[in-house]
Amino acid sequence: MSENDVVTRTFRALVEGADRKFARVRDVPAYGRLPNQHYFHKVFKAYMRLWKYQQENRSKLVGAGLNRWEIGEIASRIGQLYFGQYMRTSEARFLIEAYVFYEAILSRNYFDGSAGSRGFGKKDIGVRFKELRFYARFLLVSLILNRTETVQLLAERFKSLVDNCKVNFRDTNFKEWRLVVQEIARFMKVDTAFMNVRPLRYSTLFDSNPASLPYVTRFHAKRVLKFQDALLTSYHRNEVKFAELTLDTFRMLQCLEWEPSGSFYQKRPVEPKENGVFIEHSGASVASGVIDLNLAADMTDPSLPPNPRKAVIYRPSVTHLIAVMATTCEELPLDSIMLVYLSASGKVDQSNTSQVYNSGGSQKSSKNKVPLQDQNKFLPESRINNKGQSSGYYDQYLWFGPRGNGGLNNLYPGDIIPFTRSPLFLVIDSDNSHAFKAGFTWSGKRRDSCSASFTYETSIQKSS
Repeated sequence: MSENDVVTRTFRALVEGADRKFARVRDVPAYGRLPNQHYFHKVFKAYMRLWKYQQENRSKLVGAGLNRWEIGEIASRIGQLYFGQYMRTSEARFLIEAYVFYEAILSRNYFDGSAGSRGFGKKDIGVRFKELRFYARFLLVSLILNRTETVQLLAERFKSLVDNCKVNFRDTNFKEWRLVVQEIARFMKVDTAFMNVRPLRYSTLFDSNPASLPYVTRFHAKRVLKFQDALLTSYHRNEVKFAELTLDTFRMLQCLEWEPSGSFYQKRPVEPKENGVFIEHSGASVASGVIDLNLAADMTDPSLPPNPRKAVIYRPSVTHLIAVMATTCEELPLDSIMLVYLSASGKVDQSNTSQVYNSGGSQKSSKNKVPLQDQNKFLPESRINNKGQSSGYYDQYLWFGPRGNGGLNNLYPGDIIPFTRSPLFLVIDSDNSHAFKAGFTWSGKRRDSCSASFTYETSIQKSS
C-alpha cells in the first residue's frame, strides 16, 4: 500500500469518526445543563484533529481526488459546532470562531466550482444544497454579530445562488430556499433603522463602566442576585424572522450581551474582487489554507463579565414553554435571577379569536374548537370562585398558537406562578401585558419571591 493510500484511508476514517460524533450532538436542545458536556469536547477534538490532518496532507489528499467542497464541509461543520456552543453558553468567543471558519470558506470558494465563473456551473445537487445551507448559517452568524456589510453581500450572493439552482436543476423544488431568501430580505428591510445607531449590546464606548452599575434590588438582607439565565421567545402571526430567530428575540438577545471589543470586531469593509472572490479579513492565509484557531484571545475584553446564558425558543407550544421554564428554574443557582421575555398577542377583544377561527380549517375541525366564553368550564375547581367565575389568574392570557385548540394555546398569568418561588424578572411584550402586571402585583403582596416578578425599574447587573 502506497503512502498516498495510507493518508487517504486515514483521512476517511477521521471523517467518519467525526461525523458519527457530530450526529450525537447536532440535535441536542440549546437549553438546560448538559450532563454529557464532556462529549462536546470530544466532538470538537475530533474535528480539530481532522482539520489539522487535512492541512498537513493537503497535497497528497488533493492528488488522491479530494474535492474542495469536502474541505469546506469540514470547516462548515466546525463553524456549526461553534455556533451551537454559542447558543448553549452565550459565550461570544464561540460566535466569533464560527464567523472565522465561515468567512474562510467563503473567501477560499470551497463550495464553488470555479472562482472565475462565480461557482454557478452545473454541479452535483448534493453539493449545491451544502452550499445553500452554508450561506444560511453564515447569514445567521453575521446577523447576530451585526456585520451588516457582510450580511448584505451574503444576501445578494445567496439570492443569486438560489436563482441559479432553479435554472440548472429544474426537476428540484427550491421553494423553501426561496422563502429563506424572502425572510432575510424582509429582516434586513425592517432592521435597517438600527444600522446607523449605537449597538443594542452593552458597549464600553457608550455605556458606563460595569463596576458602576447597581445590583438588582435586594429582596433579602444579605442576598445579592446575579443575572445568569434568560429565556426568550415570541409567537406572532406573520412575524419578521430569519431561520428560527424572530426580530423580537434577536433584539432582546443583543440587549442582554456585552459588545465584543477586541481588535477582531473592528468593522472593516468586506468587498468582492472583480472575479467575485471575497477579500478575507479574518487573518487567515489563503495560500496556506491555515485558519487561526487561537483568535479567541483577541476577541473580547477580558475585563467584562460573561454573557448571561440564554435559551431562545422559536414558536413554542405552551407546554413546551413551561417545560423549558421548569428546567431552567430547577438548575438556577440560589443566588441567581432568571429573566423571561415573552412576546405574543393577547386577549383584547373577540376579533383576535374570530380571526383565528376563520383563518382556515375544515368545518369538521371547527366543531372541536372551544369558544372563549366556554373556556372557563375546563379550569380546575381551585381556579374558580364560589360564584362560578375564574380567578384573576385565568381570565386573560397570551396566545401561543396558530389556530384552534381552545385554551391549549393560552398562557395564563397563573401558569407562571409556580416559577416565582425563585427570583424571576418577567418581561411581557404584548397588548395584554397589563393582565400579567396586575396579577403579579397582587401576588407580590403575599410572598417576597413573587415581588421579583414585575420590577420594571430595576437594573440587573450582568455578572457572574
